[in-house]
Amino acid sequence: MRKLRWGLLSTARINDALIKPLRASERNELTAVASRDSKRAQAYAREKSIARALDSYDAMISDPDLDVIYNPLPNSMHAEWTIKAAKTGKHVLCEKPLAITVEDVDAMATAAKQAGVIVMEAFMYRCHPLTLEVKSLVESGAVGKLHLVRGSFTFNISSAPDVRLDPALGGGSVWDVGCYPISYSRLIVGAEPTEAFGWQMTGTSGVDEMFTGQLRFPGDVFAQFDCGFRSPYRTQIQIVGSDGSLYVPLPFQPKLNERILLTNHGKERTITVPGQELYIGEVENMADAILNGVAPRVSLADSRGNVAAIQALLRSAREGKPIRI
Repeated sequence: MRKLRWGLLSTARINDALIKPLRASERNELTAVASRDSKRAQAYAREKSIARALDSYDAMISDPDLDVIYNPLPNSMHAEWTIKAAKTGKHVLCEKPLAITVEDVDAMATAAKQAGVIVMEAFMYRCHPLTLEVKSLVESGAVGKLHLVRGSFTFNISSAPDVRLDPALGGGSVWDVGCYPISYSRLIVGAEPTEAFGWQMTGTSGVDEMFTGQLRFPGDVFAQFDCGFRSPYRTQIQIVGSDGSLYVPLPFQPKLNERILLTNHGKERTITVPGQELYIGEVENMADAILNGVAPRVSLADSRGNVAAIQALLRSAREGKPIRI
């Protein structure tokens, strides 16, 4: 069986989430890590038992012995290095958000199409059995006609400086964690929003540190969310329809045996989903897409829709008015 050889584009902390599933996979293997600092790359490779250390990002994307690049760079660098990697024939799993403008997403899609490679945004929750079960329940009519999706994702940033607070690097809570409930809402509704309205609280750097937003979808379906860096860790999704509701306590970072609370016509039922290790799904989905031609769980058109919604929400917060999407 052919194994896809992966390279980590930087020594970012989020790499730890990918290392274990890559090593557990029969179709993928972790081969190399790159850093702009040669000593850092070598030290990281030794610490993580990675076979090869490369002393630049360019060295990694041009390496003929690598098949897939994992791009965990700061948000503002996602498009540049994903496009460069695609042009050298590398498949790319790029951290969310895929980019911070729709124009960048379009450029990434063009590069991927021309090179014949897979580029996928790393929304790991999209590949988890819990998400698939929630989507199936809604589609089967478990809550009746869909009316509302409401979500939250917050945590405290305890120290500065932090790249998530740097406007030059694409910082802000909506790009970092608000993207999750926005993505989840779009998945559940199965359509793109037509209008956005948002409120924000900015910090000293100018990026949003707290954000509350609303999205209007066709057919009088709505989404509401809050996100931020100034509140304790909390995540949730509530889906409301004409006949009932679904409550998902850990929608974005589910573990094994997660539960869903279904209320239908006043009767409550708890559904337990066996689940799996959180990041293994996206690793295997990349292998399916590359080796077997299976569609990625997160398409580039899907990613473009999420970026368009986020841009509209941020513009609404700046201008104090609803924004058509």
